[in-house]
Amino acid sequence: MNRCEHNGTPPSGGWLELAREVLDIEIEGLAAVRGQLNGGFEAALEILAGCKGRVVVTGIGKSGLVGRKIAATLSSTGTAAFFLHPVEGAHGDLGMIRQGDVVLALSNSGETDELNTLLPALKSLGALIVGLTSGTQSTLARLSDVTIEVRVPREACPMNLAPTASTTAALAVGDALAVCLMRIKDFGTKDFKRVHPAGALGARLSQQIASLMHSQNLPVLPASAPLSEALAALNAGGFGLAALTDPDGRLAGVLTDGDVRRMLCKSGFDPAQPAAGFMTRDPRSVTVTASAAQVLDLMEARQITVLPVLNEDGSLAGLVHVHDLLGKGRVRFAPE
Repeated sequence: MNRCEHNGTPPSGGWLELAREVLDIEIEGLAAVRGQLNGGFEAALEILAGCKGRVVVTGIGKSGLVGRKIAATLSSTGTAAFFLHPVEGAHGDLGMIRQGDVVLALSNSGETDELNTLLPALKSLGALIVGLTSGTQSTLARLSDVTIEVRVPREACPMNLAPTASTTAALAVGDALAVCLMRIKDFGTKDFKRVHPAGALGARLSQQIASLMHSQNLPVLPASAPLSEALAALNAGGFGLAALTDPDGRLAGVLTDGDVRRMLCKSGFDPAQPAAGFMTRDPRSVTVTASAAQVLDLMEARQITVLPVLNEDGSLAGLVHVHDLLGKGRVRFAPE
């Protein structure tokens, strides 16, 4: 294998040790910024959530590259956003700004001339400014309506010059804003599919659940079976759930890990008793015609990890785990 020639001398601990040191410094930076989150973040979030227009993300250099990613994340998670280059903005692209837009301006120092020169013009167009900077007394902070402090103790660069830990922290705060906005706007799987029609997850969620469920070797037995048999099926099945059927083969109930915990908190149960006396009756279920997106919405709303899938006549067709929907592998959990 050809290797690139270099004149650099490896550190005493080797290159892996240096790489781990870089990651440690970035983790240190994230921890510091986590502690800095305060009312400024909440005020910025309130402004962004109430935005009647679009979020305009702007920055230059490395901050601009981070800003492009933040804008893309916001757009893909329910908050209309685009990136505006400060120099292009000063040369005509300000025509894209409308009353009601919110500007998210990124600058580590807060003293980036190209950015700060643009902010008064943005405000004159009716946009609110959210500044994301380490310089809480900087020009950017002074020109902003709200400031989010993002200040790391040091850069991972050995000269403490190249933006490394600071850009990681800015990116992470952008993610925090996006995720909070998702929750505020109740942005769910259907919405995700709508804005990701060509994505792998979007395609997966458009399928009928019948193509994703487990249908072979299921932990299913009659509700009249002894509790001991139902417990054995529950343990061997690896789903955290055993399906119990009535004499006509329709789903009568389920025995879950939670049912077992509740049972153990009581005294006097007999393993020879019918499992029907301990099962959850009329459990939530879906039909084979439901879409994966519909099933995932139900699972998220009810905090369910496994659901029975029924045929139109009420008979059990299969079981589906949330991991099947998210494409994390059709793997059952091994019994303990």
